[in-house]
Amino acid sequence: MNRRLKYVSMLCVCLAGILVSCGTVKRTSGSSGNEAVVEEKDPLTPEQRRKYDYFFLEALRMKEKGDLDAAFEMYSHCLDIYPQGAATLFEISRFYMFLNQPEKGEEALKEAVEADPKSFWYKQTLAAYYQGKGNYPKAIYVYEDMAGQFPSRLEPLMALIDLYTRTKDYQQVVNTLNRLEALDGKSEQISMEKFRMYLAMNNDRQAFTEIENLAKEYPYDMRYLTILGDVYLNNGKEEEAYETYQKVLKEEPGYAPALLSMASYYEKKGQDSLYQVQLDTILLNDNVDSDTKMNIMRQLILRSEQTDKDSTKIAGLFTSMLREKQENADIAMLAAQYLLTKKMDKEATPVLHQVLEIDPENTPARLQLLSFAIREQNMDEVIKLCTPALEYTPDVLEFYYYMGLAYHQKEKTDEALEVFKKGVNQVTDKSNKDIVSDFYAIMGDLYHIKKMNVEAYAAYDSALVYKEDNIGALNNYAYYLSVERKNLDKAEEMSYRTVKAEPTNGTYLDTYAWILFEKGKYVEAKIYIDQAMQSDGSKSSVVVEHCGDIYYMNGDREKALEYWLQAEKLSKEPPQEGSEERSEKELKLLRKKIAQKKYFAE
Repeated sequence: MNRRLKYVSMLCVCLAGILVSCGTVKRTSGSSGNEAVVEEKDPLTPEQRRKYDYFFLEALRMKEKGDLDAAFEMYSHCLDIYPQGAATLFEISRFYMFLNQPEKGEEALKEAVEADPKSFWYKQTLAAYYQGKGNYPKAIYVYEDMAGQFPSRLEPLMALIDLYTRTKDYQQVVNTLNRLEALDGKSEQISMEKFRMYLAMNNDRQAFTEIENLAKEYPYDMRYLTILGDVYLNNGKEEEAYETYQKVLKEEPGYAPALLSMASYYEKKGQDSLYQVQLDTILLNDNVDSDTKMNIMRQLILRSEQTDKDSTKIAGLFTSMLREKQENADIAMLAAQYLLTKKMDKEATPVLHQVLEIDPENTPARLQLLSFAIREQNMDEVIKLCTPALEYTPDVLEFYYYMGLAYHQKEKTDEALEVFKKGVNQVTDKSNKDIVSDFYAIMGDLYHIKKMNVEAYAAYDSALVYKEDNIGALNNYAYYLSVERKNLDKAEEMSYRTVKAEPTNGTYLDTYAWILFEKGKYVEAKIYIDQAMQSDGSKSSVVVEHCGDIYYMNGDREKALEYWLQAEKLSKEPPQEGSEERSEKELKLLRKKIAQKKYFAE
């Protein structure tokens, strides 16, 4: 075999670091833990061993550094010294495999197995290689050898079961399952697999005997007897199934799996009324745990979606169940989710309230109810839902947010501000920075309403610390600075960022135009106020008045008067969403401009 190979690079080499011991090789004989240690003479001289170990360790070091060319050279030196070095042969085989030279890789891997036939890992790698190539006979040969050599290991037997199944050698599957059962004990999984194999071999008698033996093995576990009944039912033995289920229910009258299996029996027999009665017996039974009921309802929902899609039938079942005392909120939550997917929001609402009665900390249910209240603009309901949430789930910032906004919309500024203050006290390093930024931005708006401008600007600064591109905060901060004629350079910079982010937003264009106006840049201001007017700004009394002011300072006094008159007319209409009602002081100044056909700053 050519042991030397030059190459430039490999994408990935996943090599197992197997380090051989130096000097004398120690091996044990026998299978017990008390056997004597047998010392095998090292086939290498001390000098050869020293060199071999040096090159092997150096190869490992090179491989860890990612210098794969050098690592391959070092392994090659190892094989020059000792061609039967199992660990080196194994490493070399992996190189060949990843270089897409499987023939050389297989040869080296086989040599590694021959050099160290007691290595479980080498043999498992060789068997897995054959299995991956689809060479099942060779893979089976190696795994059978391993099963004999390592009788206490489960892995070879599990692999053999898969391989014999793939090759449809069902008798060998059964034989291997028997060996696994002897090693690991009788189990439902093994018995069911043997049952399937016997059926595949048309050996029905042995198939049913296998499950019967499983039930006999655990006579006090009704689960296995119920499984036997299910096997009968699913294989055309309805009467045997019925007798088995009745036997279980005689021992344990409220045993849920058997009750459910009886429902399946009635359904299979076409006895719909008995099937429905049986379902009610289970779903309305206090002795049946919530998880079992949940599983049944999921199965019924799936079946409904695949057949009649009768949502009223499923909703009726949930209604009946929810009249009973609930172990937890799981069934109510499943019912709500089902109703919501069916667009039955009205029916889902009382169910969601029931969820909160059982589990007040259920955030998804509360948020869903909040979405309904917000959609209906019911701010009182928003506050009602959020108030207990602050007690039960104080770390969920969304509830402070919606409650604060509800108070804000109801023009209860103090209450809104108090809620947002509580909210920011819950902020941690893990909090959503976008939400925290919005908290501070809204607090800035609230402080401005209260004419607490120092606090407002501090809140805006905090908002921009958490999110430097919070467009709403940038716009309002910039506008309020311009109204006070303070820090206009900073205001212009912030406002320009909003216009750049949303170039068709009339509000942002108006703010930028007004800042330019305050800075005396009238020509530039006119460009942006015209854009603002084209972007719904013509519906705002404030924007239209600004337009008049800017036109006036650009020398177009007739047009300015037209805009002032239009602004006065708009001021008598209800304010647009997001805008404030104009103060009497502002309107008095507007009327003064109209009366004297002249711009006045104040």
